[in-house]
Amino acid sequence: MSLKEVGKDLPLVEDLRSLFLSGRPLLDVRAPVEFHEGAFPNTRNHPLMDDADREAIGTCYKQQGQDAAIALGMQRVSGDIKDARVAAWAAFAREHPDGVLYCFRGGLRSRISQQLLYESTGIQYPRVKGGYKLMRRFLLQQLETLPSQLQPIILSGGTGSGKTIFLKTISQSIDLEGIANHRGSAFGTQPNQQPTQINFENQLAIDLMRKLDQGQSTLLFEDESRMIGSLHLPETFFKRLSEAPLVLMQVPNDERVEISYQEYVVDNLQAFTALHHGDEAAGFAAFSQYLLGSLAKIQRRLGGVRYQKAHRMMQDALIQQKRTGKTEAHYDLVRFILLDYYDPMYNYQISKKQDRLVFTGSPAEVRDYLNSMGIR
Repeated sequence: MSLKEVGKDLPLVEDLRSLFLSGRPLLDVRAPVEFHEGAFPNTRNHPLMDDADREAIGTCYKQQGQDAAIALGMQRVSGDIKDARVAAWAAFAREHPDGVLYCFRGGLRSRISQQLLYESTGIQYPRVKGGYKLMRRFLLQQLETLPSQLQPIILSGGTGSGKTIFLKTISQSIDLEGIANHRGSAFGTQPNQQPTQINFENQLAIDLMRKLDQGQSTLLFEDESRMIGSLHLPETFFKRLSEAPLVLMQVPNDERVEISYQEYVVDNLQAFTALHHGDEAAGFAAFSQYLLGSLAKIQRRLGGVRYQKAHRMMQDALIQQKRTGKTEAHYDLVRFILLDYYDPMYNYQISKKQDRLVFTGSPAEVRDYLNSMGIR
């Protein structure tokens, strides 16, 4: 069979909208380096060529042309190596019979993968026409066009008001911080890394598509700046949110301190410990580094006196925690950072949004208001 005929009669998927709305499992046969730069939700990487193969074949292509590069590829992906890669595809296909595979452009790599899988197992697994490049372009187009179809409502409130907790109780919402894996503040870093910008945008586009497909054009979003950690909201989408009506949720300071203590101290300590497989000493060390590093990020804004005070409080709390295993000593630090640092910044920011403010109330009152707007 000639290369032009490889995969010629095997199934092809062209409807990208249905593909993403359905959440069909995706088999990415690109090299790992490509996969880690950006992929799609519900995707697993089982490459036709590994990174070393890709580099060697790419160099050969530049120096000797396509025919030589293809010959080298056939040589490198053969024998036991080929069998192992086909076996991985077959296992995925049997686990996900409704899935599809793709390479970068939907070209030779995905066609070869399809053909090898079919010849070895008889499985006719579909490939995506246009591959990753077309899929990515399609989702970027959605991020440009879908915001105009939204009627967003923005949930605001001081740090520690439990906005994210509240948001998760509303079905007509999208949790941007959840997608970004970041709480959106200097202390918002999570133990696990943030996704790549590409993966963040892909997930956001798909979530918007699904909400609108379900008839949910009025959606609740948390009040965010353009940046969530190291990630930025797409320009068209952010502009739409920045013009939307604002609902302000008011929570007593003591309750905000308790929520912040739970999220930033208790929950993060547990997460860091879990990340280190239950090793409490390693978890504590990572947690300490996180706190001190987060405080250093706001040193300039705190100013010398307040930074030194906060640093002493943090060091004292960590020393006591290391000695006793208890975290209660962090309460005073949480209250200080919350009321002396975050609140003045928040009050300034909300003062510039008064023309968008449509409702202010307790969480229960905010819920009643949103329900009256048809948001549940």
